[in-house]
Amino acid sequence: MYTIPHLVLPQVKDLHRIDVYTSNGGYDQIRKVLSGMSPDDVINEVKASGLRGRGGACFSTGLKWSFMPKSNDKVKYLAINGDESEPGSFKDRQILEYNPHQLIEGILIAGYAMGITKAFIYIRGEYHKWVRCAEDAVKEAYAKGFIGEGMKSAFGTSFSMDIIVHKGAGAYVCGEETSLMNSIEGERAYPRFKPPFPANKGLWGCPTTINNVETLAAVPPILAIGSDAYSKIGAAKHPGTLLFGLSGHINKPGVYELPTGIPLRDVIYDIGGGIPGGKKIKAIIPGGSSMPPIHPDEVDRVLMDNESLKEFGSYIGTAGVMVMDEDTDLVKVLLRLAHFYHHESCGQCTPCREGCGWMEKILKRMVKGDATTHDVDLLFSVASNIEGNTICALGEGAAWPVKGFLKKFRSEFESRVKPSREFFSLNVVHGKESTRNQLILTQ
Repeated sequence: MYTIPHLVLPQVKDLHRIDVYTSNGGYDQIRKVLSGMSPDDVINEVKASGLRGRGGACFSTGLKWSFMPKSNDKVKYLAINGDESEPGSFKDRQILEYNPHQLIEGILIAGYAMGITKAFIYIRGEYHKWVRCAEDAVKEAYAKGFIGEGMKSAFGTSFSMDIIVHKGAGAYVCGEETSLMNSIEGERAYPRFKPPFPANKGLWGCPTTINNVETLAAVPPILAIGSDAYSKIGAAKHPGTLLFGLSGHINKPGVYELPTGIPLRDVIYDIGGGIPGGKKIKAIIPGGSSMPPIHPDEVDRVLMDNESLKEFGSYIGTAGVMVMDEDTDLVKVLLRLAHFYHHESCGQCTPCREGCGWMEKILKRMVKGDATTHDVDLLFSVASNIEGNTICALGEGAAWPVKGFLKKFRSEFESRVKPSREFFSLNVVHGKESTRNQLILTQ
């Protein structure tokens, strides 16, 4: 078994209460930062830890922080992405419910490092309970003087930062960082063209950094144990712990904090208790619904970190592990995913707006038994024409599972179609009869 550090979700009862959090070392790291570290010291420490963003892109957190301009001629903002709308992902709400003050402390440390004075915690609109959890924690921190002007007396510093909890607009696309900013501004949540990047032109035209909830919650423990110790946890190229969300056909679903690089087989059988009824695995999506699947023949070789998963044509994403047993109808699974992405497309980009609809139509034909052999190739072609041709990554999120399932489980899709139909038609050309073999592609 594995020694699990529990850096993000420590096993302490009532840790969501500020008095319990502070009695267990809470807010000690922001005190240390404000009393003896420069902003560059903090950024360099986070860089050295190897912490990568936990929202799916896996970009270096310290490097991202370093992009924030040093000048103070404009207000700077921090947006915390808690718009957890990816099917299969349900980790951030655990932090908001059980350890919100560690998130707040991470926000304050990030704010100090980048010279930011205002932050918005953007939480998925349907997360009513977890919005309240965040609001309660922020109120407690304000009351203690740990946020806002009270920081100056509580911590003996000239630095202060305000935090606002912002309820999301209820759309999956709001999880994309520029859509999130538009939503905070009260605009329609259309993704923005990049460049300019948020660090140069973000909220209200001002420099902005966007980090995931789990990313910022990992910052206080990094400073507590040191970047060197943190970098030695888990996989060397993707260090630390991850909150793995296990769902689907598994005996013990839930959220587990585990080191990166843990074998997928151990996640499924040692941590998750295996498959109900002792059934075999048919497919696994390793990082939320937008990630390409893992074939059962690959399970014994897969390690759960981003670099290792790339070798199998997938990515860690949000570490939402979705398990499907031998009785799963993969065509229906993919139809449900295609319906989700079609419904959630903002419609700004033609390839995504039209392509997601066509993928759903083709898969509906397969489920109904009306598809032909041509439709298998057509489905792959449509997905390929979406990928890489949209403003934001929702296009890839819709296309990758389609292409991944067709690459690794093509026979299952081919078994659901009928041969393309051929017939002979009689054409009259300039008064003469000619016969032509025509292929009907059922649409």
